[in-house]
Amino acid sequence: MMAATLFVSACQNIEQYQQPKVALAETYPDRSTQQYKALSWSEYIKDPVLIEVVESALAHNHDLKISALRILEAQAAYGIQRSELFPTLGGNGQYERSRVPADLSPLGRAMTTDQYFIGLGMNQWELDLWGRIRSLNDAALQQFFATQYNQTAVRNSIIQQAVLNYLTLSELEKRIYYAQRSVVNYENSVHIFKRRYEVGAGSKVEYMQAQTMLSNGQSLLVQLQKSRELTANYLIQLVGKPISVPKPELDKIAFKTGVLQTGVPSDLLLNRADIRAQEAMLQAKHANIYAARAAFFPRIALTGSYGTASADLDGLFKSGSALWSFTPSISVPIFTAGRLKNNLNLAEVRTDIAVAEYEKVVQKAFREVSDALAQRRGLSQQLNIQQQGLNAFRETARLAQLRYDHGSVGYLDVIDAQRNLLSAEQQWIETQSALMQSYVNLYFALGGDTTVAQQS
Repeated sequence: MMAATLFVSACQNIEQYQQPKVALAETYPDRSTQQYKALSWSEYIKDPVLIEVVESALAHNHDLKISALRILEAQAAYGIQRSELFPTLGGNGQYERSRVPADLSPLGRAMTTDQYFIGLGMNQWELDLWGRIRSLNDAALQQFFATQYNQTAVRNSIIQQAVLNYLTLSELEKRIYYAQRSVVNYENSVHIFKRRYEVGAGSKVEYMQAQTMLSNGQSLLVQLQKSRELTANYLIQLVGKPISVPKPELDKIAFKTGVLQTGVPSDLLLNRADIRAQEAMLQAKHANIYAARAAFFPRIALTGSYGTASADLDGLFKSGSALWSFTPSISVPIFTAGRLKNNLNLAEVRTDIAVAEYEKVVQKAFREVSDALAQRRGLSQQLNIQQQGLNAFRETARLAQLRYDHGSVGYLDVIDAQRNLLSAEQQWIETQSALMQSYVNLYFALGGDTTVAQQS
């Protein structure tokens, strides 16, 4: 008896859930100590066309629709699980007509009987003395919360992808503009040197050099146009319906970076929807341990019915026709071939896995914020340097053309200067776009639209 008491006490002694402590730095690498300021995505973006594109994606994106349906699915699953706390009552009406042969009849002759029955029944209502059903309810509820947070994460992901693809489209439009301008210049050069070669005033080498530059420029232009089409197609897929893809101007897109504060790393635990979803799943796994341990205890269930029965239909509600039954039952697990023990081990291992996954998600979030801060800082410096270099390349190309016009250098110097200028222009635009994308990545790494996450 004492051994059984100790076993019951051990099974009930389960540690309460505590949020895992993840090793995080107190501040980010830029040592920002300002308090985090929550911004909705529409407040952060300062481009009306981009806002319209994102709103279309939020209204029609299929992944977001699926995530919304997942919430309804989890809500229904929780409702099903919660119903086990309450008894199930069912009404029953029955009519039976039977014949008993003479050799089985107590009267020695064949009998035909009628029986009518109307009543209510309760079938196997478990008394949740040990909290098994309540633990399963808690697990289902936390899974429902996780689904809600996952929808917020999906929503932020859709916004982020839409904005990043819009920026990529803007980058490609600007790169195409500079590439087209260069191709026009190359075509003019080819036309000039072809005429000079045909009249004997120039060499074939210069003509071929100009033709090579034109081919390279045209190849780059075709590649950029192909990338623009693919990016536009993906943006349409994100939006979820056919749209007229705009031709955005990269220089006109802006973000309210000045009012975005990083806060401290611990803010991520509340602001990042993916972290909150992972913690909800961890709590669900922890609740499953309670349910697995409660399965070791006896289960007490109640079954009962009440009604009225009579051989005649008009006698159903007469005095003395009441019929009832009450059947309490208890089941004690004695030998389960290790099933209950392994169920408990499984619940504990899955909880340990969920803790590790939670820590992994938190550390990944911290790295994403740190990377975005480093990208923003490094790309800003890089863009300033490239801007100075671009000015120098433009001046070099101008001087090379001027010296060629005066016969001081050959056309090869002009071609080299123009090729270097085109490369510098393309790199400068790529860096400009990458810097703007770092603004976007930082916003979503900090939690994205936290005004939605905090309301969940």
